[in-house]
Amino acid sequence: MNSHVQSQQALAIARPSATFGAAHWLAPLGVHISRYALVLILFWIGIQKFTLAEAEGIRVFTMHSPFVSWMYSFLSVRAASSLIGTVEVSLAVLIALRPVSPRVSFLGSVGAIMTFLTTVSFLFTTPGVIDHSHAVPLLGELGGFLIKDLALLGCAVLTAAEARGAYSLGGDRF
Repeated sequence: MNSHVQSQQALAIARPSATFGAAHWLAPLGVHISRYALVLILFWIGIQKFTLAEAEGIRVFTMHSPFVSWMYSFLSVRAASSLIGTVEVSLAVLIALRPVSPRVSFLGSVGAIMTFLTTVSFLFTTPGVIDHSHAVPLLGELGGFLIKDLALLGCAVLTAAEARGAYSLGGDRF
């Protein structure tokens, strides 16, 4: 490829297209969708942690984690799950408070970041996440369940950044 064509391609990439200005509303919409999807997911999954079925279901992940397995030394399976559920529901409420207090929402998003960093770590600590029975290692059933938490981690980072920016600009009423 000659240098003239390369420089024209570089200019096209560097210069926003005419439609970029018309699509400026997409970023705020994406932030709102990310925030309230995160709220819904954390709340819904959090309330499920109060059931025995969910407590047993998460045990396969939590019992192998250096970050949360310690809870089982002094809490029952059900109590540990309820504690995790309480944290998740609380974070959902904090994140949802963005219209009232960006600062509180920021703190909730930071908590969600820590939550999803923990659950993403289960990809590396839970046996059976990778299925080695194929020529190329594939995500097993457990890995397929956990991999979505990378997207949720991204949503938490995005909402934390937006809320932090909002209260830096004096938008916090709390």
